[in-house]
This record gives sequence, structure tokens and C-alpha cells, in this order.
Amino acid sequence: MFYFLNQSFLRVAFIALFYAVYIQSIGSDVGIFNGLFFSSLLPIKLNRLKKKEREEFVLSDNLKEILVGLILGDLYIQKQKASKNPRLAFLQGIIHKDYLYHLYDLFQSFCLNPPKVYNLPVDKRTGKIYSNVAFRTYSLPCFTDLYCLFYPAGKKQLPLNIAEFLTPLSLAYWICDDGGFDSKSRWVKLSTQGFSMDEVNLLAKVLNDKFHLNCVVHKDRNYFVIGIPSNSLPALQKLLAPHMPSMMRFKIGLD
Repeated sequence: MFYFLNQSFLRVAFIALFYAVYIQSIGSDVGIFNGLFFSSLLPIKLNRLKKKEREEFVLSDNLKEILVGLILGDLYIQKQKASKNPRLAFLQGIIHKDYLYHLYDLFQSFCLNPPKVYNLPVDKRTGKIYSNVAFRTYSLPCFTDLYCLFYPAGKKQLPLNIAEFLTPLSLAYWICDDGGFDSKSRWVKLSTQGFSMDEVNLLAKVLNDKFHLNCVVHKDRNYFVIGIPSNSLPALQKLLAPHMPSMMRFKIGLD
């Protein structure tokens, strides 16, 4: 008896939530019936993993290479005090929701819940409300090696042996996260403001030595960024075309 009452209550609560979000979405640029909002309304999984279950998760070589590129970009590896294992936190502006869902497709089996939309406070400069879409993984032992590699003292830093881990697949996803393409100059810019000058110089050297590019380091106010000039663009496109997600090919000047 209680079971059926509980199930009925959950159905009613879910329907109420559905219509509440539907009403809120009227007049917005995001429709309730696209994949983004609908997945955020799916029932939340309540199960928790046991230690043995966590140890069964394994990263494929491709996913490891992708994660190296994402960590060089915007991906954040979190390690909470109460947990022995780190977890991954993925975040993109809603304009890049298709890319975020592509990442979720890759890492869905490592996650508890689907991506959700978060509205930011009103931007004082524009008066507009912007939104992010995000998801995170379980805290798992399979992420520990990457955490130790990039966060040896709890703070993100570039491994001195980054050349051993940076592959064309890694570079593709690094550019997806932090790259920008200037159609006039036909340069690709890597936003590396989160790294020190020495780290940026090392990254540029690795790109030049390993992938035969002609990267240069530019000062951007108090930070340093990497530029990949137009004379290296054909080589970059040939190298990365097989690996770039379709919605991000524009970042290397491809349709």
C-alpha cells in the first residue's frame, strides 16, 4: 500500500516540477523539450557506489588522452576532504551545450546524473541573465593518476613531462575547450592564462617539437597565450580533423 502511494506521490511531484519549469521557460531562448532541459528533469538516481563498484571503473586510453586535453583547458578535477578519490566537473556556457552533451556522451557511464542548467546572477554590464550547463562524475579511483599528475600539491600545475601525454586527440580537445579561431588572420589562439610564463613556453615548445608547428607565445596583459599562425594551420587541420567533434571544427577553421 505504502509503495503505491509513494509512487503516486513521486509521479505527481515530477509532473508539478515539469510544468513549473515549463512555465518558467516561456519566453526564454531555451525550450523545455530540447535535450538540455528534458534531461535535467529526469528522476535523480539515488544509488551510491560501494568501494568495490568504484574500483571497477576503468578509463580507456582514448578517454585518458581526451582528459589530458580537457584538463589543459577548462576541466576541473575536484577532490573533497571527505573523499579519497577525485571527481571531474564539466562546465560550459549554454551556447556550447551541444559540445557539453558530446562530453557527457563520452563520460556518461562515470556519472550519477545528467547535465543541468544553472542560471547566473544578472550581469551588471548587460542586464542579462546568462546560463551554464554542467555535470560531474562520481569520485573514482580511476581519476587519481590524472589528479596526481596535474594537482601534485592540490593546485593545478603543468607536468614537466607533458610531452609524454599530449597526443593529437588531447590537442583536439584542448582546442575545443580553450581555442579560438581568427578568420581574418587565420590564427588559432590557445587561452593559457591559467599557466605561468614558463609553463606556457614549455607547452609551445612541446607543440612545436612534437607536432611540427610554429607556435609563438604572446603576452596578454599580465598573462601569456599561445598563437598557432596561419602557416601552421594546414598541418594543424590535417592533424586534428579526424579527432575534432563536429560542432567544434570551426575552432581550427573547418566547416
